[in-house]
Order: sequence, then C-alpha cells, then structure tokens
Amino acid sequence: MKTQPIKIAILAMGGEGGGVLADWIVDLAEHNDYIAQTTSVPGVAQRTGATIYYVELYPAEQARRDGAQPVLALMPLPGDVDVVLASELMEAGRAVQRGLVTADRTTLISSTHRVYAIAEKTAMGDGRVDDASLLSHAERAAKRFVRFDMAEAAQASGSVVSAVLFGALAGTGVLPFSRAQFETTIERGGVGVKASLKAFGGACDRTRQEDDEPVISASPATVAALPGDPRIAALLQRVEQGFAVDARPVVIEGVRRMIDYQDPGYATLYLDRLERMQALAEGSGLLLRETARHLALWMSYEDTIRVADLKTRASRFARVQSEVGLRQGQQLAIKEYMHPRIEEICETLPAGLGRWLQRPHAVHRLLARFTREGRVVTTSSLRGYLLLWGLSRLRGIRRSTLRYQMENAHIEQWLAHIEAAARHNPALAVEVAQCQRLVKGYSDTHARGLSNYLRLMEAVRAAGQRLAPATLRELREAALADEHGKALQAALMRHALA
Repeated sequence: MKTQPIKIAILAMGGEGGGVLADWIVDLAEHNDYIAQTTSVPGVAQRTGATIYYVELYPAEQARRDGAQPVLALMPLPGDVDVVLASELMEAGRAVQRGLVTADRTTLISSTHRVYAIAEKTAMGDGRVDDASLLSHAERAAKRFVRFDMAEAAQASGSVVSAVLFGALAGTGVLPFSRAQFETTIERGGVGVKASLKAFGGACDRTRQEDDEPVISASPATVAALPGDPRIAALLQRVEQGFAVDARPVVIEGVRRMIDYQDPGYATLYLDRLERMQALAEGSGLLLRETARHLALWMSYEDTIRVADLKTRASRFARVQSEVGLRQGQQLAIKEYMHPRIEEICETLPAGLGRWLQRPHAVHRLLARFTREGRVVTTSSLRGYLLLWGLSRLRGIRRSTLRYQMENAHIEQWLAHIEAAARHNPALAVEVAQCQRLVKGYSDTHARGLSNYLRLMEAVRAAGQRLAPATLRELREAALADEHGKALQAALMRHALA
C-alpha cells in the first residue's frame, strides 16, 4: 500500500498560539527525518478570527526510496484528516460540522472551555450552543476524543493553550515521535520554555493516564456561611419560611442580586413583590420560579449607574489582567468605548430634572449635540476611573431617578398582567412572565426590546382569556428573532392581534 502523509488540522483563534503549535509540529518533523508542509487560512469567526492551520508530514526515507519529492496538499479535505486539534469546544464543533472528523481515522484533541461566538453573544434570547450537545456529537464523530479544560491547564502552568495541545498530542501517541523529541522541539523555540514544558508535561501525562477523562463534573458542595449583616440574615430567613423548597434557590439568588445591585431594602421590595404571587402560583411552582427569575433580572436593569459600577470593580480589573496574562513589570490600559445618549443622561437625573431636560429647549439641544458622538474612557487611568467611579456612587439616589420610575411602572404593569393571567390560565401566566426576556441591555438595545415587549403586552391585554399560551410563546420567539420587530409584526397579523 502506498505510504500516505500524516494529515493534521489545527483550529484556533487569534492570540491562542495556533501558529506556534503548527510551527512546533513542522520543526518536530523536520528534525526527525520527515518532510513537512504547513499552510494557514485565516477567518473572522471570533475575536481576531478563527484560523485553520493545516500540516502534512511525510517520511523523508520513503521519499528517498521513491526517488521523488511528495506532493502535499494545502487544505484539509472532509474525511481525510488523521488528527484535529481544537483550541476550544466550538472549534471542535466546527471541525465536526465540516466533516474533518471521522470515526474511522480521526483523533480529535480539544479543550472543553468555551469562547462564545459573536452570534451567541448578540442573540436577543439565549443564543448559546449547548456544550453537552457539542461534546456528544464530537464523541460520536471521532475515532478517539481527548478533551479537558486546556485553558485552565495553561493558566495553571503560566503558559498558553498551544503548549497544552502539543502535550496532549504527544500523549496520544498518534505521531511517530517520542516525548523527548517533542520536548526538544519546545526547547529549540527558546521562548517561554520553562512554562511551555510544564504545560506540555501535564497535558501529556493526563492524556496517557485518562483516556476517558470526565468532562463536566458537578461543582463541589459548599456550606453557605451565615451572613454577618442582620438585615441580610433576616431576608434569608424570610425566604426559608415563606417560599416553597423548589423556589428557594432562585429566590435566594434574586435576593443576592438585589443586594449587589442596590441594598437590602431593594431586596425587601423584591420579596414583597414575589409574595403577591404566592397564592396565585399555588400548585404551579414553575410560575413562581419564572417570576422570581425574571423579576430579579428586571429589577437589576442596566442603567448608567450599573454599567459604571461593573466597569470599575476590582474583580473586573483582575479578570482582564488574568485574560491577557499580565506579567510583572507590564502595564495594562483599558479603554471603554461608550456612547451615552441624551436619553440616558436624562434618565440618570432625579425624575423632575430629567423630565425637564427631556423637553426640547436650548439646554436639551446643546446636550444633544455634545452626545452625538461616542467617547473613549480609559478606566485604567486615574481620570477615567474616577469619572466612572463617581457615576457608580449615584446608586444612593437611584430610587429618585427618572429611569427608576419608568422601570418601576413597567414592572408593576408586568406583574399585573401575570396576576390577571394566573387567575384563569397559569400556563399563560408563565408565558407572560417569560416575556421579560425582551427587556435587556441599555441604550438602543433596551429601547428596541422594550418596544417589542410593550407590543406583546398590548396583545395580551387585547386578547384576554382567549389568548393561548402557545400563541404568546410564538409571538415572543418572533420578537426575540428580530430586534426590529418585523417578525413580531408578521406574527401578530397572522393571529389577528396587530
């Protein structure tokens, strides 16, 4: 049988070292009497772009016996790849979708961590692809599937994902090279050798020892510490005594969110509103849980105060430093691209002043010109940080702002719609509660979502008891599918509710 090249496809995103990994494989082969060829095809799928690196290896001894140089391919073909290395789980899914992974020959090596695609992030609803489904498809498609959280392993060793993938590749034994030859390749690179060898060694050992490494495991149980603040302790006691067992986890999370967003008094308002649902939700735990979940989301709406608070938290700076791998002696600059409209400025002011500023007059027109273009705020600088930190401190006057009054009115109307539906059709009440999914974000995103939500609520009010839960679900999904409302308008007309 004619000798075939070893065919390797690497799918990685910009900045993850896919090119370094491809170069290592080529260097490994060429220093061990193999002919190697590599090509790369950049893409724009995520961040700086997902790239396919393709490597073919051919024994130089066989070429000498044949008396000719082999002709190696430039791109992987479906059904004709021996090894696929994916820097994260979605890249593995794309490889399977493209037919690069086959059960008769392909070893698939992938990290199980996720970097969400743009389509997942921008979806109006929950646009995330199910990780378990991705893993299941990959398991069925591959001859052998090696997977674990390689991003976590890389961070633990102070290296990058490419070094972990290289170690996992060595651990599979699919290439005709020894571990020592792999390690020598890293040493020849001369950059970050110690950290890369540590990441390589851990991944190699893990792959050899655990072919069937469990991917998703339950997080270890933790014992909740008793809160030191008596007000918070009283709130948790109120939840334990006043809500059904199956609803408590959601309600407690809602209480935590309200305290983080505002204060214990705001959490008390959250529980007061939920208690109104108790009798109506009798026998329908789903209604209470869905109302609790979506009420917490709505009451923690993203106003300018919230955005400024999140952008100036120490945990955010620590996360960014971790993500970029900030080293000692390096400095980090974080620039925020912000475009607050005059509407957001008016809504952040006390209600009376905000309504006055909303009216068309000289001050309104001057401010509108000033906010016509976006601004860049460097939160890593003292000036930029203090600007946003000062805005976040307006939390104390949030209940007096125009935005609070507007959101409060919408929340009360939403709860009234849920209560009215629950009296004759609890299933419809659940669908009404889930309509809150349309109201999210801030600026134009929030305005469009709220507009679609209000159209849905008008349909609920007009249809009354004759509205079927399935119909409202269809209308809501149409609104989530198209933020501009065209799909919703078509659905409303189809059901004679426009």
